[in-house]
Amino acid sequence: MSKIIVQGIQFDEKSSYQKGPKLAPPLIREALNCGSANMYAENLISIENSRIEDKGDFEITEYFDIERVTEKHIDSGAKILTLGGDHSITFPIIKAHSKKYPKLDILHIDAHSDLYDNYEGDKYSHACPFARIMENGFAIKLVQVGIRTLNTHQAEQADKFNVEIHQMKDLDLNRIPKFENPLYISLDMDGFDPAFAPGVSHHEPGGLTSREVIHIIQNINTEIIGADIVEYNPNRDFQNMTAFLAAKMMKELLGKML
Repeated sequence: MSKIIVQGIQFDEKSSYQKGPKLAPPLIREALNCGSANMYAENLISIENSRIEDKGDFEITEYFDIERVTEKHIDSGAKILTLGGDHSITFPIIKAHSKKYPKLDILHIDAHSDLYDNYEGDKYSHACPFARIMENGFAIKLVQVGIRTLNTHQAEQADKFNVEIHQMKDLDLNRIPKFENPLYISLDMDGFDPAFAPGVSHHEPGGLTSREVIHIIQNINTEIIGADIVEYNPNRDFQNMTAFLAAKMMKELLGKML
């Protein structure tokens, strides 16, 4: 039975629009532990479990230190749940995973496909992580759900890297595929409609409901070896709604990983 390490990555230097996600990890934990709810995921598994170890938060100054922190935790034999941070953190995290999991599938829930070859001159921008992941061959299959901001460049990138996109305008949750390889889930909080998650930098209307995302996670049929929750921006939250939603997602992901 492998253990699960929770790591907070406090980094938002590659946010293109507004800073703030580096403040998120301790606030997600605070919402989780405030006594408002119990510690059970909906599958009746408690996350008050000796197999889960919280390593706390890591203040990152050098971008690729994210890879080193993650690799150290993977080397201990654990699965990793990361609290971010902007979405740029996913590339070095996946880079660290690729050594242990040469055949990896990724489920990416987001309003944006984050497939830019570079954004505002930065190849490691939070708008680019999945372009870097795919061009390096770090994922066998990338499935994106909730996308509602495609442009021609990113559509071409999706074709180039054979990305399976489930856009909001055509969404049918029953068509999300079954995964065969070890699975990594990257959950961008702006994948949710802003009505559910106001605390994000990019308010993109027409998004997923809380229940739809929970449904997606609960119906996964393969081993989840890692996950991240990114792009919660406390500076824009309303009565901690987004913190509590992120904490709920943390419980569901940990419950599934256990």
